[in-house]
Amino acid sequence: MEKMKKITIAIINWNGIDWLKKTLPNIIKYSKEAEIALVDNNSSDKSVSYTKKNFKKIKIINHKNNYGFAKGYNKAISKIKSKYILLLNNDVLVTKNWLKPLIKFLESNENFAVVQPKIKDLNNKKYFEYSGAAGGFIDFFGIPFCRGRIGDKLEKDSGQYNDSSAIFWGSGSCLLIKLNTFKKIGGFDENFFMHHEEIDLCWRIQGIGKKIGYCSKSTIYHYGGGTLTKKNYKKTFYNHRNNLLMLFKNLKISELILVLINRFLIDILISFYYLIK
Repeated sequence: MEKMKKITIAIINWNGIDWLKKTLPNIIKYSKEAEIALVDNNSSDKSVSYTKKNFKKIKIINHKNNYGFAKGYNKAISKIKSKYILLLNNDVLVTKNWLKPLIKFLESNENFAVVQPKIKDLNNKKYFEYSGAAGGFIDFFGIPFCRGRIGDKLEKDSGQYNDSSAIFWGSGSCLLIKLNTFKKIGGFDENFFMHHEEIDLCWRIQGIGKKIGYCSKSTIYHYGGGTLTKKNYKKTFYNHRNNLLMLFKNLKISELILVLINRFLIDILISFYYLIK
């Protein structure tokens, strides 16, 4: 009987066959320590048949509907038995020795339950990538941001974030989580469907006394927008709706009122920005 792997890499997918052709060989090559599972949200583009034919060691978790990121992962993770679960987007290229530093980080830091690697731009590998970069935080207005980018402008990686540190949230594009902690807090909030669910998850994990980490010794390259492009209206809708949902869930009433008063003008300006674009 094959020994159970300590870590399972769960790759969420919906009609991403073109990405799977590019990224699965790379993931398999550099992830010998892990079991790999494709979590498919009822794709219609032969993603599943392609994976079964070409990568027989990959476990297939095939959903009957498109459950999105949150419910799609929740349903899949309920079937996985590992100490760690690594959530990975299908448009990510990993690098040699990317897994060991992440595992070592969690095993060496008992108070941490989640860690993300350094996330760089697959389109321009000298720069950080928008979604996650060198670790996520949240400002006074409840708006998430990352080290490695200012607004939409990405920073060049010059070693300025070559640390390992605590952050507020890690990117769902590549996130290693202790499975017992994930289950303890009830997994992702399925009301989010997609976007901000990982920030909400990290917020709730900190609520039970655990920390979120960033490990610069591990690097991956993320395309970003592999399933939904940045211009897709659904991405814009879920980003803004879920941000407000997250604030309603996690802030005290007094804090929420103060944030919403200040956010009113900001959201109007953002709305005009999108209308102009």
